[in-house]
Amino acid sequence: MKKSTYSFRVRYGETDKMGVVYHANYAQYLELGRTEWLRNIGFSYKWMEDNNIILPVINLNINYKKSAYYDDELCVVTKLKKLPTYRIEFYYEIRNNSGEILVTAETTLVFINNETKKLMKAPNYLLEKLKE
Repeated sequence: MKKSTYSFRVRYGETDKMGVVYHANYAQYLELGRTEWLRNIGFSYKWMEDNNIILPVINLNINYKKSAYYDDELCVVTKLKKLPTYRIEFYYEIRNNSGEILVTAETTLVFINNETKKLMKAPNYLLEKLKE
């Protein structure tokens, strides 16, 4: 399945007094990975929202293995687990610049029609792109 990588540096405001990345910030790092994954296949969250689709997270599972620290360079590897249906599922690894896995995670999002607020199937334009 398609995967993408996104690198960034830990900012001071993302850490606690000891310089360790605060645990809740990893959810934002996963979002960075997802949005870049989508952009890499030719779409953006904004474009999908403008086309009446929203993607709320319905499940988030994070396994913390090692800490990240202020000014570390991190890389989020985002992989699609399987072709989406009503749901789209991702697997992630967050690595430091030495290649050590700091976090593994999974998220599940669902496709929602923004006007009706009802569950919908993955759009055909996304499925066609993923089958290329």
